[in-house]
Amino acid sequence: MNMKELRPKHFNWRVDGTVAVLSMARPERKNPLTFDSYAELRDTFRLLAGTDAIKAVVIASNGGNFCSGGDVHDIIGPLLERDMKGLLAFTRMTGDLVKAIRACPQPVIAAVDGVCVGAGAMIALFADLRVATPAAKTAFLFTRVGLAGCDMGACAMLPRVIGQGRAAELLLSGRTMSAEEGERWGFFNRLVAADILESEAIALAKRLAEGPTFAHMMTKTMLNQEWSMTLDQAIEAEAQAQAICMQTRDFKRAYDAFIVKGKPQFAGD
Repeated sequence: MNMKELRPKHFNWRVDGTVAVLSMARPERKNPLTFDSYAELRDTFRLLAGTDAIKAVVIASNGGNFCSGGDVHDIIGPLLERDMKGLLAFTRMTGDLVKAIRACPQPVIAAVDGVCVGAGAMIALFADLRVATPAAKTAFLFTRVGLAGCDMGACAMLPRVIGQGRAAELLLSGRTMSAEEGERWGFFNRLVAADILESEAIALAKRLAEGPTFAHMMTKTMLNQEWSMTLDQAIEAEAQAQAICMQTRDFKRAYDAFIVKGKPQFAGD
């Protein structure tokens, strides 16, 4: 499928060169998710695994907010009417979304402004990089609505990003993490002013898109796979991954450019 011609029904989508920019489409409600938007986002990230036209992805904010999580009326209310089988179908679908974000080969950058809570915080967490404004307010609200903090992989991913103790505090309390805390703790890679948030995220995505994209894919793959490896297994896996990358034309392009003191023009092959 030509991802540049994608016309999603439940979120905004545009392609800037080789960078896809998406955002939630309900700014008047602080961009909540619905059953349909969950599914469409999941399917879109799955499709990204099969395209070479998109080299990086930005998940942007909209109307001063990133995402307010599952819609209280459209999701939480109907869930109260479901049996266990129906509930599990929903929770597995939400997990499939973040798994698709991790599995797509493109680097994914979350550009976070304002409210970033619940499932919205999980989408940001599962991005590869996060840029935010000083007004970003991130919270894993699950315990505040009577649910466990272990939602959509939170107990696996958040400790890896900010540490076990900090993750335990946020997941048990459901409190808001300020933008300053988020940057200091390593959740956000950096903070920028609101008026340049999206442009800075897109500029970062374009720099990655112009790089050795096959090598970026390999890096993302190894970051995911090495969680379950011993150190010796990881070192061996990286030896094999690097040997594969040494066979790419991009590796030779970098060498040829170095010889003539130029800048390599990577092509991702």
